[in-house]
Amino acid sequence: MSSDIYVEAQMLIRKPVKDVFEAFINPEVTTNFWFTKSTGKLQEGKTVIWEWKMYGAKSEVKVHQIAPNRLIKTEWGDPAVQVDYEFKEMEKGTLVVIKSYGFSQTGEDLLKIINDNTGGFTTVLDGCKAYLEHGINLKLIEDKFPQK
Repeated sequence: MSSDIYVEAQMLIRKPVKDVFEAFINPEVTTNFWFTKSTGKLQEGKTVIWEWKMYGAKSEVKVHQIAPNRLIKTEWGDPAVQVDYEFKEMEKGTLVVIKSYGFSQTGEDLLKIINDNTGGFTTVLDGCKAYLEHGINLKLIEDKFPQK
């Protein structure tokens, strides 16, 4: 396992930390910038299913830890990796840092998953910023890999 390798994406979102944190645990908000459906709100010790209908994809998300307005620790993907969402209150808003780690791939496969994770989480943060700051759903996830 490539345990010493991690992917990190970050973005300042000009909203209070409680609003940004809520956007990541509450699917009523998250579906406006990320996945299309969830079986429930993120809660420590629970497992939910996230769905991206436009791609016919689903993922089981295990929630390991929630520290309100500070941290969400999850495990998801295929193969599963650890994904942490960190929230830091700043003068101009909230810094969100998404870290994924615990990759099992090696070589070219590892490079591909690192690229996919970096691009994917950057797109999520961009969409979150547009939605929370301006009320705009840019459909970034839907348009990232348009169907022919």
